Amino acid sequence: MEADVSEMRNELQSRDGLWRRIQLECQKLYTELLKIKEYKDMQEIQIKHQSSHVQLTEQPGNKNTGLLLFEESRELQEEELNKIRNHVYREEQSHCSEQERMKTEISDLTEELHQKEITIATIMEKASLLERQLKMELETKHKLLTKQQFLEFRYQVIKSENTHLKEMV
Repeated sequence: MEADVSEMRNELQSRDGLWRRIQLECQKLYTELLKIKEYKDMQEIQIKHQSSHVQLTEQPGNKNTGLLLFEESRELQEEELNKIRNHVYREEQSHCSEQERMKTEISDLTEELHQKEITIATIMEKASLLERQLKMELETKHKLLTKQQFLEFRYQVIKSENTHLKEMV
């Protein structure tokens, strides 16, 4: 039982370490997402700045071409950003479901450990009781054996006296 308890404690510690690594990974993903958002915002500001600069310097005929290029570039960046968002969302969902699964498993293992500890305590209590009963029985048997030996000795003495008396008679 103690080996099982020790094994369960080791398992819980292992799971706790895994849990901490997952939390760290989630934190890293969140930081990465913030960096991506910041980078996207900077790109949008730069693109707006460039597009306003292009609008001022281009001829009316080139404006449509510049706007089309700008629009294509913006669409590609939005697609990339959406891919990154989807990836981060999937990772977060995966992380959350893994966290819930581990919480449930840790709770189950903790309950099982608690039950085993209760069982061990009960067994130890019963063993202690049986040990006391055994000691009492051994003491009783020892007293009876001593009494029997004493009675046997007295019997031998009386038998010997009886034999002596018979001889005298």
